Amino acid sequence: MRKLLANPKQLRVSSGGTQTKSYIWIEDAVAATLIAWKCSGRGFEVFNVGSVDAITVERAAEIVVEEGGLSNVEIIYTGGVEGRGWVGDVRGMHLDVGKLVSLGWSPRYKSEESVRLAARHYWELARRGLIVPLTETAT
Repeated sequence: MRKLLANPKQLRVSSGGTQTKSYIWIEDAVAATLIAWKCSGRGFEVFNVGSVDAITVERAAEIVVEEGGLSNVEIIYTGGVEGRGWVGDVRGMHLDVGKLVSLGWSPRYKSEESVRLAARHYWELARRGLIVPLTETAT
């Protein structure tokens, strides 16, 4: 997103755009963490924290552009390795949050809404001058 501040007509995404990811809004992540902490007892337990759905990287990029109020932005997907964005990336990331749901937790926001809220917050900080542009040479 910082690249869009430097060049609001082009967004380079290190991905083919087709990978699916689960995005969670911070309030949902905190609520999940608190429930896991309260219900974990004295021992060690593992809880997956995530959204109940997933969206493509392409859709996440589109939302970022939309929330920035930008138009005619060229989104360039740099491809990736075997359907992933970079070495070590995955084609799809969607955690099973069933254990937390069984404890009464449920995220308020789905992935698209979470990305939209995060992008909205980001652009507001940028408008206030609290985020600096990222140049291509700084990546």
